[in-house]
Amino acid sequence: MKLLRTKVYPGRNVYAHFPVVRADVDLQDYVNIPTCDIKGFNEELLKILPGLTQHKCSIGEVGGFVIRLNRGTYLAHVMEHMTLEIQKLLGYDLKFGKARYLENESVYYIVFSYENPTAGEEAAILAFDIIHALLHKETIDLEKGLQQIKDKIAVNELGPSTAAIVEEAKKRNIPVTRIGGNSLIQLGYGKYAKKVEATITENTNCIAVDIAGDKELTNSILHIHGIPVPEGRAVENYEESKSIIQQIGFPVVVKPYNGNQGKGVSLNLKSMREVKKAFTIAKKYSSKVLVEKYILGKHYRIAVVGEEVVAVSERIAAHVIGDGINNIKDLIDRENLNPLRGEGHEKPLTKINIDDVMLLLLKKSGRSLEDIPQQGEIVYLRENDNLSTGGVAIDVTEAIHPDNVRLAINAARVIGLDVAGIDITTPDIGRSIGQEGGAVIEVNACPGIRMHHYPSQGEKRNVAKTIIDKLFPEGQPHSIPIVSVTGTNGKTTTTRMLAKIFKESGLLVGVTSTGGVFVQEEQIIHGDTTGPKSAQAVLMDKRVELAVLETARGGIVNKGLGYDLADIGVLTNIGDDHLGIDGINTLEEMADVKSLIVEAVKKEGYAVLNAEDSYIDRIMERVECNIVFFSKDLSNEILQKHIINKGKAVYLKEKTIFIFDGEKEIEVIETEKIPATFGGVLEHNIENSMAAIAAAHAYGIDVKIIYTALSQFYTDAINNPGRFNVFDMKNFKVIIDYGHNIDGYSKVLEGLKKIKAGRLIGVIGVPGDRTDINILKIGEISGKYFDYAYIKEDKNLRGRKVGEVAEFLKKGCGIGGLNEYSMEIQLCEIEALKKAMTKAEAGDMIIVFYEEYVPLVEAIETFKNKIDTVDSEVPDLKIARTSP
Repeated sequence: MKLLRTKVYPGRNVYAHFPVVRADVDLQDYVNIPTCDIKGFNEELLKILPGLTQHKCSIGEVGGFVIRLNRGTYLAHVMEHMTLEIQKLLGYDLKFGKARYLENESVYYIVFSYENPTAGEEAAILAFDIIHALLHKETIDLEKGLQQIKDKIAVNELGPSTAAIVEEAKKRNIPVTRIGGNSLIQLGYGKYAKKVEATITENTNCIAVDIAGDKELTNSILHIHGIPVPEGRAVENYEESKSIIQQIGFPVVVKPYNGNQGKGVSLNLKSMREVKKAFTIAKKYSSKVLVEKYILGKHYRIAVVGEEVVAVSERIAAHVIGDGINNIKDLIDRENLNPLRGEGHEKPLTKINIDDVMLLLLKKSGRSLEDIPQQGEIVYLRENDNLSTGGVAIDVTEAIHPDNVRLAINAARVIGLDVAGIDITTPDIGRSIGQEGGAVIEVNACPGIRMHHYPSQGEKRNVAKTIIDKLFPEGQPHSIPIVSVTGTNGKTTTTRMLAKIFKESGLLVGVTSTGGVFVQEEQIIHGDTTGPKSAQAVLMDKRVELAVLETARGGIVNKGLGYDLADIGVLTNIGDDHLGIDGINTLEEMADVKSLIVEAVKKEGYAVLNAEDSYIDRIMERVECNIVFFSKDLSNEILQKHIINKGKAVYLKEKTIFIFDGEKEIEVIETEKIPATFGGVLEHNIENSMAAIAAAHAYGIDVKIIYTALSQFYTDAINNPGRFNVFDMKNFKVIIDYGHNIDGYSKVLEGLKKIKAGRLIGVIGVPGDRTDINILKIGEISGKYFDYAYIKEDKNLRGRKVGEVAEFLKKGCGIGGLNEYSMEIQLCEIEALKKAMTKAEAGDMIIVFYEEYVPLVEAIETFKNKIDTVDSEVPDLKIARTSP
């Protein structure tokens, strides 16, 4: 048995509309061996993972999985359940999983849900390791394996503040995109998106953050505005602190100048000996050290969001309570077993760590870790009260005095923060600080909100919700509209038509396509960009007002979608292409894959579907939003039924495209007035135009704008590069097209048959990952239509031998009726075109089904310039033409 690969799908995917992990395993010799025939396997597995006894499996009852084990099930199914059980042991209770055959008789894929991607992927690896150990009678340390996963999770998991904000965003259906491996996230899409990192938002002033990080500067600004702060200042060495202490007197506080989370802070120091030790500790965290007057009182954190006090917590330093039996170290160890305490920020409370600051405090109070406190005696282990050093928080939001509310808001305002944590020390937050005394100890630009969401006592306060509400007030948009386009053929042209229509309407449009990523007219990424990363590039661009995303099969299968839900999903057609790749072996399976685009549409959105497609019934079953059908055949049964039910539709009638808007028929444009149809003869571009019209109408674009845009849409290098681009070469023409499958070849050649004047010359090729039968069929189609064919191959052979595809094409051409003297193999695409142009006769039309667009255009321009140069030098000389 072999683990081949694991893959994380962070968004909607072909397996589920939520994140999943896929693990591919080769069962090898165990492919046909059930668990009941593997001696001791079931018993040992349940010893290691006893929680499996509670799994229901397909029987639907607790214990169902054990019944399947004992009857005999296969190892891929076992591994599926193990991944879920391991994740449960890590704290994630999940239910979705399945195992299915993939390829090569013994290879299966296992798909299961996850909450944390690291936990999910590592659970698959650990599950495989356990199975491997059991099969080979080896021992495995489950606890060690779980701990290793926990360590990896701690590195990659979102912090509690960021996680709380993400949770609230999802409640509002605001899309969330994690950027990088830390805590930077984007909420929403395009021009309305906001980036957030912990509690620093896109609206946070960077100067304000710098000010808050400079404690001395912060105190100076607060003092100017009449806000009480401790006396003191920053120094670089211990000797300088002496003069400050002489001025302000004991007790004092010593802390790092730009520290955080209470690290290196020592409070209530009453001698220079204590100051010197505290100075050494603080220096570990900062080159400068702040020496301040110690303010007596309780410690409070006030959360301010957008000039509103949202939560107030009393913070109590880490401590243990004596029982008269155990020493302080034992009491710390026992408290750290509290299930609410974890490492770092993984749980509501943080474990208490023993360090120099704690030992100094114990020494100050005449104690050591070996002391045994009396029953009920409280022993404080920190003077600072940060949760990150083991402190606890009590909610006192309802108790805060109005004067203290105003003081906290003013402190955040004068520093310039939209989200702030104001630390105040005062005897009682319920009384005015002006009367009771006290001071603002610190202003935090990135305050943790864990204490407010999970107080040790008192009411939970949802600070994250307030942050989300301030970033995205109710009624205001958080995302741009998304139009996603897929299909076997026509998706690139449809995407570009839609982009032109939306631009004509005045929107700033972001586009992904096989020709690159564009924002309006600017190309920001080159190449074939039809996957989720390209989609994210558009959706992260703050300029974009609407996204049109060409979404190809490869990205859907291997990575899922790069967005959450679209407003409009377009599926142009399902054709015979890419079968046998990525586990997609039938057209039914291909339809299911591409249907994800119209499944992942908002309930109130629209799916644009081809009513004439052979798999339309299968696709419709998966759609839960509104539908706009398009069809060249007005009598199409599905179309007619939809119209009768007052559904939206686009159709062809008397060479004119019409819209039915649910109530009435609206004329849009005559097909011959769309340049891309070449006077109405290119039927595939009529279909593409109809798909684009349907999507634009569903969005609400006025018919006049649609007419204007399509009447200016040419199949040239500007509007639609690589899609039936025609180049005039004095007395013959060269056409470049991306036809690369049976349907693509058929529709282009059928159109050319209607408009050709002289010979039709083909420069033909097919990607090597197509099936032998597929390649033969394309050769047969070519043999049927072409007068002469130059057969070439792609540079990327995709697993084929050199010349293998060409021989299949040549054989197919012969089947189609082309004789041996009317075709030749020239494997290099550029050389094949050059030869075709050199031997072209007046009136010829050369069509190149290309792999690389730009080199072909350059070759055409070079050849054209050469002809022009010859003509200008010898104006009366006739260029000789040689028949192939």
